[in-house]
Formats: sequence, structure tokens, C-alpha cells
Amino acid sequence: MLAHHTLSILGIIMALVLGESGTEVNAVLFGSEITNPLLQMRWFLRETGHYHSFTGDVVDFLFAAVFTGVRIGVGAHLLFCEMVSPKPKWFVKVGGVAMYAVSWCFMVSIWRFAWRKSSKKYHTWRSRRSEERQVKHNGHLKTH
Repeated sequence: MLAHHTLSILGIIMALVLGESGTEVNAVLFGSEITNPLLQMRWFLRETGHYHSFTGDVVDFLFAAVFTGVRIGVGAHLLFCEMVSPKPKWFVKVGGVAMYAVSWCFMVSIWRFAWRKSSKKYHTWRSRRSEERQVKHNGHLKTH
């Protein structure tokens, strides 16, 4: 997170000092912050005790989907355009690669979280389903 914010601040300063590459910096900042409302929604759901609900699952899914689509998908296209363009200076290109690398670090973390959450929900669902099947067979839960 510190690398993300440091690179963002340096990018803004660089664009202001040089008077160029403002479009690239704004595109990166927009892509970086577009998932922020979903992160804030997760926080509010946690604070109010509603995170472990269908709404919390939807917010998590949307966050992962938007992050993947915008920061990884659209970000790859924008990075490609920046790299092949002769106009941006070399250090602007290095900054773009660095921000994209930070996005990938976040992406790995997000998908690991999503995998763990999905696996946990799946195992809970399987366990409940197994218990329901046992009740249907003989009217009693098996005790071990």
C-alpha cells in the first residue's frame, strides 16, 4: 500500500513539474481509485456487523471483478500504449511499469483471499448438505 501511494504522489509531482504526462497519471489514479468505494463498503459492512452476509459476498465479488478488469485488464492496455509511444519519457514508463507491478501484487493477494473465502464457504455448504442428508435418511443426526 505504501508503494502504491508513494508512486502515485511521485507521479503527480512529476506531471506537475514537467507539465506533461498528466493524462497517463490521471488514468493510473482513476484506475487505482475506482475500487475504493467497494473497499469503503466492505469497511462499513464490517463495522455494522453485516459483512458476513449476501451483501458482503456481492461487494467482495464486485471488488475482485472490477479490480481485475480495470487495474489488470485496462491497465495492461494502457501500459502497452505508454510503452510503445515515443512521447513519454523513460522514467514515466518506469513509473507505469512499477504501478502495474504493484497492481499485480495486490491482485495476487486479492485472489488468494477470494480463494480462501470461497473454499471456506464451499466446505461449510458441503457440511450442511451432508447433515441435511443424514437427517432425511433416518431422522437423526449421526454422532461420532
